[in-house]
Amino acid sequence: MRIDVYTPILLSPLLTALSPLVGRRVAPALAARVLTASAVFTAAATTWSLFLLATTLVGEAPPVVADARADGHALVDPVPEAIAVAAIVALVLISVRVYRTARAERATRRALRALCAGHPPDTELLVAASAVPQAFAIPASGGAPGRILVTSAMLSALEPAERRVLLAHERAHLTHRHAFLATAVALAVAADPLLVPVRTAVTFLIERWADEQAADAVGDRSTTARALARAALTARRRKAACALNFTDRAVTRRIAALQAGPPPHLWPLAATTLALGALPASAAVDATGDLLRLLEHVPV
Repeated sequence: MRIDVYTPILLSPLLTALSPLVGRRVAPALAARVLTASAVFTAAATTWSLFLLATTLVGEAPPVVADARADGHALVDPVPEAIAVAAIVALVLISVRVYRTARAERATRRALRALCAGHPPDTELLVAASAVPQAFAIPASGGAPGRILVTSAMLSALEPAERRVLLAHERAHLTHRHAFLATAVALAVAADPLLVPVRTAVTFLIERWADEQAADAVGDRSTTARALARAALTARRRKAACALNFTDRAVTRRIAALQAGPPPHLWPLAATTLALGALPASAAVDATGDLLRLLEHVPV
């Protein structure tokens, strides 16, 4: 337990360092799934490792110590008491962060559902009369289907072919449940703040994934790139967020990726990343077994 219990915490920076490489070299759909799964595994293992460290304080409880001395048992101190106390503090902070993140996600979902109030349930596209150029996907929730909300300002700024790109992009978000991936990686980061760069990579990859789906749907990568550029420039002139919720730099990267052609899958790199995400879970399991063996010697 002395080494295994710390392994998930130590591996978080490795996943963080690897995520930009995966984002650049692996196809967006595969990379987004792999990085999200790895982040969830790592965050869960890190949280469990902190719980194991906190559990070692059981051996320091006065009644346990007194009973052990009376029976002539020697208690093993697997980790320093200060580390166990620090683990408890970290668990409290993680609980607060996860709760706040989950509450924010629920509030966002409620706000998005409110935008759909009063519209027929079979209506996929909602057009809002607004001078702010925006477009986003409203994921299915509570039995309600997914919707696409586009403002009139955004539609008027795009040509017909570019509108098809925009709708195909947002439809890809709904079809592939990108909101689920975004929520999963957000909760993982709440539990393990070291994974913030992984969330940044996944957010970008989700947009790249939708870009590739849109390019396939319209059959023209140049038109897709032009639609992204026009949407970004329109949003910038109106001093609003980009239609696809990305900064100008990110949009530039997405346009360059579309012009470069479809990215390769690179399964070996993806498999390595997934293995790196599973390794903390394996270490946490080993640490759990070590702790259970130690607790067998604690008098009840």
